[in-house]
Amino acid sequence: MKPMKILTIVLILLTLSGNTYFNKSYDVLALEDGNPLTLRLNEIITSEPGLKGSLTGISIRSATTGEMIYEHIGDTRLRPASNLKLFTAATALSVLGENYQFQTQLLTDGKIIGNTLNGNLYVKGSGDPTLLKEDLDKMAEELSKQGVQKINGNLIADDTYFDNVRYSMDLPWSDETTYYGAQISALTTSPDKDYDAGTIIVEVLPGKKINDKAVVKLTPNTDYIIIKNDTTTMKNKGKHIIKVEREHGKNIVHITGTISLNSKPVKEWIAVWEPTEYTLNLIKSSLASSGIELNGILKVGASSEDSKVLVNHHSMPLTDLLVPFMKLSNNGHAETLIKAMGKKQKEEGSWQSGIEVVTRELKTMKVDSDSMVIRDGSGISHVNLVSPNQVTNLLYQIQSQSWFHSYFESLPVSGFGDKLLGGTLRYRMSSPTLLGKVRAKTGSISTVSSLSGYIETKTGDTVVFSIILNNMLDESIGKAIEDKMVNTIYEYY
Repeated sequence: MKPMKILTIVLILLTLSGNTYFNKSYDVLALEDGNPLTLRLNEIITSEPGLKGSLTGISIRSATTGEMIYEHIGDTRLRPASNLKLFTAATALSVLGENYQFQTQLLTDGKIIGNTLNGNLYVKGSGDPTLLKEDLDKMAEELSKQGVQKINGNLIADDTYFDNVRYSMDLPWSDETTYYGAQISALTTSPDKDYDAGTIIVEVLPGKKINDKAVVKLTPNTDYIIIKNDTTTMKNKGKHIIKVEREHGKNIVHITGTISLNSKPVKEWIAVWEPTEYTLNLIKSSLASSGIELNGILKVGASSEDSKVLVNHHSMPLTDLLVPFMKLSNNGHAETLIKAMGKKQKEEGSWQSGIEVVTRELKTMKVDSDSMVIRDGSGISHVNLVSPNQVTNLLYQIQSQSWFHSYFESLPVSGFGDKLLGGTLRYRMSSPTLLGKVRAKTGSISTVSSLSGYIETKTGDTVVFSIILNNMLDESIGKAIEDKMVNTIYEYY
């Protein structure tokens, strides 16, 4: 039998075995010359117990030419988890621009006479996910410096810049109270500089003596949340068992369990119900702290077009916001950017409009968005579908964009312990060989693990890669498998 016929039969048999996906000429070449990168990646796919019965999508390209180096089911649509944020960040930079800023305003439909504002005071947001209580305090202080000491009118929250749909269409009900499942509003507040908008930090500390209830602190301090404290301080050291749970549709938080006398504080980030009203409550407190008396009530409504701007607060530019967004994989930022893109280009701050903008913008980057299913900006949906080859295509194509430096710098860096440098990769791939060599976006939802980005290899070349693992019985082991694959790429490319 002729050699070419033998090679053809071998290829057919190996393809039918289901263990290896052969792409174009690269895997043919691997059989002929024993390409070590291909052989070793194939070995990992077929030998890792955690991958048995799962879908292992891999795509590797040259960052210089875009040439495909290796792929395994690279064109198969898979659930990307937070790797979808790679698409959201790229389109946000393209549509909104690096210098885009959210603004939050204090407006009035009345007049200031002496030290009194006769009319309503509006707090109008445009979606700023980085707005802090201290920013609201500064806005109130600025109003006070304008001479306002009394408001004869209502305090009204205006969140009409976005629609009133708070959750993306596939958000699991069980994520409703989690920090990564917080409601999206055009007027919202973050508790700290991780900028988990629409959440509050609940801190539980041991009481002063045994059998005392635990001490509960809120950041920011507010009465918008009602705490039901059913805890006990115990004598013995050991693991505390504290549960912090918010009731569905309410801002009643139940804290139960025990905490040892010498225990460290327990911190939980809890999503509030209705972030617009939460922010309204906080600005009321800020006004009071600045000595401004409010004689009206709190309401939610729209300001009129002829309302006068009294105070205007701007967020950090998008190029800076991208750092906590991508490094910490902030779901709320992703969904806010989706609505912001919809508002800018289609005059509608909704998921539907924003996603339409994303799919259209991706085509200008030579990315085939028609081959994808995009249901949100964060990747939390299990309905999202993206192929590894389109991920690496995106990462290759955008290198020529003027904003690419901001994009690249926002990616987590392997092994760097600083949270805003290493991000979600700060505890991974920290060996001397891989330290700082990988810039990539992580992803994880139930049964899914993903990692996509750039690797500086042993030879000094840069490759673009995407690893998307689906249908895993235990997605937590996916991280170790991804790291092994990345190390293989580093060593054998």
